[in-house]
Amino acid sequence: MVGSKAAVRFAGAILLAATLTACGSGGGLFSKKGADRNQNLEGYTPEQIFTRGEYELSQSRSDDAAWYFSEVERLYPYSDWAKRALIMQAFSYHSDQNYEESRASAQRYIDFYPTDEDAAYAQYLLALSYYDQIDEVGRDQGLTFQALQALRTVIEVYPDSEYATSAVLKFDLAFDHLAGKEMEIGRYYLRQDHYIAAISRFRVVVEDFQTTSHTAEALYRLVEAYLSLGLLDEAQSAGAILGYNYQSTEWYDDAYKLLTSRGLDLKSRGNNWLSTIYRQTIKGQWL
Repeated sequence: MVGSKAAVRFAGAILLAATLTACGSGGGLFSKKGADRNQNLEGYTPEQIFTRGEYELSQSRSDDAAWYFSEVERLYPYSDWAKRALIMQAFSYHSDQNYEESRASAQRYIDFYPTDEDAAYAQYLLALSYYDQIDEVGRDQGLTFQALQALRTVIEVYPDSEYATSAVLKFDLAFDHLAGKEMEIGRYYLRQDHYIAAISRFRVVVEDFQTTSHTAEALYRLVEAYLSLGLLDEAQSAGAILGYNYQSTEWYDDAYKLLTSRGLDLKSRGNNWLSTIYRQTIKGQWL
């Protein structure tokens, strides 16, 4: 969505665009649908070109809108209209799912106007250019890391902005997404009976992504993998953590059935990485 101040500008420009369209004769800036990339715009004011860009947005022609905004920037550099056009250019490209161009425009805005009131929105758009591409677990996780970094910047640099709360929510979802990727790979290894490889993935979730929604399942999968290897102390320690933190989940129920069916209980045993976690986080024994 457009930022609050940008939204006010957008609404005003649409009214002006509608008036110009209704009152115009057969020629001029509003004489054709869509952008005429060969049209010479030097005879128009930056406000007129900017207005045409927002009109194109209202007609769901985001790519054409971005072109008009870029022309404002090109023809009237260093003007206030160029600054306003640059943030709307980033928004238009994002609406067109042209994330690379959106990111480039947003970054230029941040570089040129780091203290401007719309800088927070530019940073938020930059983060969205990564975030909106990570909806599938199987996609390149590099995008997720970049989204996390950009969202963190919104949260830390612009904590009082209207975008900070949304950035926090998206950060948590992106973080959960990374854990989901580790789980997907771990489950694959587990199905292939590659238990050591599976354990390494589930361990990452337990140690590095413990605040996500995947931790309970990761602990259960560790019970499965360690039992398959005959490592009973580790399996029971994983079950103990499940029993303490996730007793209301299906993963605890499954672990309980699996362990007790083999005459084992859900208690931390031995001296392994899971028993260390149990002592430190549950018993408070850090030494």
